[in-house]
Amino acid sequence: MSAVLLVAYWSAIGPYLIGALVLGGVVGGAWRLWRTDRFIRGGDWRWRHDEAVKAGHWTLAEVDAMTGTEFEDFVVELCLRDGCTDVRRVGGSHDNGADVRGCLPDGRSMVIQCKRYTPKSKIPSREVRDLLGSKVHYKVDVAIFVATTYFSGPAERFATENDILAVHRDHLGLWNNGASLLSLGAVNGLGQGDRRHRERWKETYE
Repeated sequence: MSAVLLVAYWSAIGPYLIGALVLGGVVGGAWRLWRTDRFIRGGDWRWRHDEAVKAGHWTLAEVDAMTGTEFEDFVVELCLRDGCTDVRRVGGSHDNGADVRGCLPDGRSMVIQCKRYTPKSKIPSREVRDLLGSKVHYKVDVAIFVATTYFSGPAERFATENDILAVHRDHLGLWNNGASLLSLGAVNGLGQGDRRHRERWKETYE
């Protein structure tokens, strides 16, 4: 009698149990495939990023020798290397303070002002104010000022007070050597180093 009940019980729940096991196996397999795909894609992205850094690396001395247009193109290449999208150079006589526009990897729109000045020059605060106006004009989320030199004290303060990413010469060296554009936000406005600090940077990045 117990055998008959067991057979009847299995007949009632067996298909559901087998289905649940099969579904669990399919879901588990799909999850493992997804994890493997993410791992491979992540490794591929890191490899591509490292190769892009090696292929596109310039010394800061070489950057100093660029024309203004070449420097803008250089900034575009760094943005694309870091996964920014729709990046394009828009500088010109009617650029409204913008040299490069596009979107950050997280989707936020950005406008970039590029200044290739001699290392002994200083970026004045009026040029950073112009970039703030450009941010408002283009209705973008993030404004970035990239320079081959340093910012004056008032210019750096204005940038940090108005959420402008001020990429001075030291940060440009970091960016050029593989640091991501987004990571530079963590050190924005933390000073530009003293003379001894800058000498070490010159030995390292030039």
